[in-house]
Amino acid sequence: MITSIFYVIIGLILLVVGGEFLVRSSVALSFRLKLSRMVIGLTVVSFATSAPELLVSIQAALDGLSDMSLGNVIGSNIANIGLVLGITAIIGPLAIDRDFYKFNWPVMVLLSFALYILLGDGVLTSLEGFILFLSLLIYLVVLIRRARKFSDTISEKLDESLEQTSSFKIIVWLLIGGVALYFGSELLVNGAESIALKMGVSEGVIALTLIAVGTSVPELAASVIAALKQEKAISLGNLIGSNIFNIASVLGITALIQPIVVKDEVLININMYWMLGFAIILLPLAFIPKKMILGRFKGLLIFGAYCVFIALVFMK
Repeated sequence: MITSIFYVIIGLILLVVGGEFLVRSSVALSFRLKLSRMVIGLTVVSFATSAPELLVSIQAALDGLSDMSLGNVIGSNIANIGLVLGITAIIGPLAIDRDFYKFNWPVMVLLSFALYILLGDGVLTSLEGFILFLSLLIYLVVLIRRARKFSDTISEKLDESLEQTSSFKIIVWLLIGGVALYFGSELLVNGAESIALKMGVSEGVIALTLIAVGTSVPELAASVIAALKQEKAISLGNLIGSNIFNIASVLGITALIQPIVVKDEVLININMYWMLGFAIILLPLAFIPKKMILGRFKGLLIFGAYCVFIALVFMK
């Protein structure tokens, strides 16, 4: 138990370090590529912070633990909004640009519904995995093209010292951030899973909670650090992008390697509805009562809903 707790602590430290390097490299990259911070958050940061979900899901599928593979993604998408976005909004209000509800949010919701429909027969086949991954590639192409036509609508304070960062330093920062996030997530997940198993918690609960939260900690670290640095487009873009990557990339690639067979119908009948609910609720929250702002009160509501979800999972 002591060793497991040590793994959790070291994992958290690595994740914070990784989040710091990832945000710095992303801001520098946005300057160099002349792309918006939202786009960088939706692509580079999202891909890096979704790597733990990808690795965990592939390994679980190969080990014959399809429910853990699927539960990891469903739980992570719920945690990204309920836990990560909730905490980030509590730290500081998040302004929302028009691209959020005109393009990025609709893509996340459409992919969430697509996953629900594809899992209707209880299996995510290799062909369906290919379709999901192809949709991600199309999304990225359209996203970058749109970014070159429209400038940011959010006014933010940037760290101008990063504008002259060399390409070599950006790559080094990305590598350090990615490696730290990977090993930090591995240690955290392994430590948390060991603790949970010793406490007699089921694998389904582990996948939806500890593993999902563990693989979402990179998003939490990157988003909180970005919010503290006033890079709020990156923090919001990171979360929306991460959910898109989790469905289209993580499950898409996992299904291509090994079809995902659903054994626990609760994953679809109940938890998928929670994932859809958290995705859909973002739009009304963005407009009511104060337009285009996710403030502390809304953050508390989202976080409170996530706490209810966790409580219900453990009560089953």
